[in-house]
Amino acid sequence: MNALSNNRWKFLSWTTVVMFTLGFWLSSSIILDFVVIPGLSLSGMMSQGGFASAGFIIFGLFNRIELVCAAIILTGFLIFRRHHLLIHLQERWSVILASVLLGIALIYTYFLTPELSAFGLEINPFTASNTMPSAMISLHWSYWLLEVIKFAIGFTLLRWCYRDSCELK
Repeated sequence: MNALSNNRWKFLSWTTVVMFTLGFWLSSSIILDFVVIPGLSLSGMMSQGGFASAGFIIFGLFNRIELVCAAIILTGFLIFRRHHLLIHLQERWSVILASVLLGIALIYTYFLTPELSAFGLEINPFTASNTMPSAMISLHWSYWLLEVIKFAIGFTLLRWCYRDSCELK
């Protein structure tokens, strides 16, 4: 533990690291959700044979990036709590909310992405049906619900970091 309090690590501003990580994660999620995926859908991705494996690769890679971001954010808020850099009520809630973000990333990585990809592999491109199976639709709804929760928590934590970093100056 003495390594963390060593003077050579004083240049590391955890507030900046957490704010940058939150900003990167939320902005890349917006780009993926509202630019990349709609663009692929409009270009006919669903009618191609390899869309499920391509989606698994894209989302699988992004899910790993989300796990790293969530771990960095949780680490930062644990450090804030240890050094009392947030208001006491926010200390408790920030760790809980950062843990929820990590939980969402874990759900994406180990449940939703594999399940959605498995449903995508089961869809036969030669059948006349243009609709998704109902189980796949419910998984998509759960994905979007988790996305809304992730954005709400992420922007709340980002606001708290920004406000507290301004008060420290």
